[in-house]
Amino acid sequence: QVQLVESGGGLVQPGGSLRLSCAASGSVFRINVMGWYRQAPGKQRELVAVITSGGITNYADSVKGRFTISRDNAKNTVYLQMNSLKPEDTAVYYCNLRVSVSATWGQGTQVTVSS
Repeated sequence: QVQLVESGGGLVQPGGSLRLSCAASGSVFRINVMGWYRQAPGKQRELVAVITSGGITNYADSVKGRFTISRDNAKNTVYLQMNSLKPEDTAVYYCNLRVSVSATWGQGTQVTVSS
């Protein structure tokens, strides 16, 4: 069984930065896809960025050039560096780990961008 623990959310002013972390523990298969999704109030959960164990990345158009996803395979940890944050980035951010058709979600961390 895999568990995901997220950290790094909080309140930041527009234009500011935050770094999210997500550590996976348990039986983590080394070939996997880890990523971040977000859900704003009244909206569906959406993909933010994902990264394969080989380092291939994919980003939502809305965050390209502002967010960077990275991972440390030795630590089973994925990071999301968020720069130039906008109020519309406000949401609960969820970590996700996918192996084949199986997916595990973290508990979510709140990111609020407001002056």
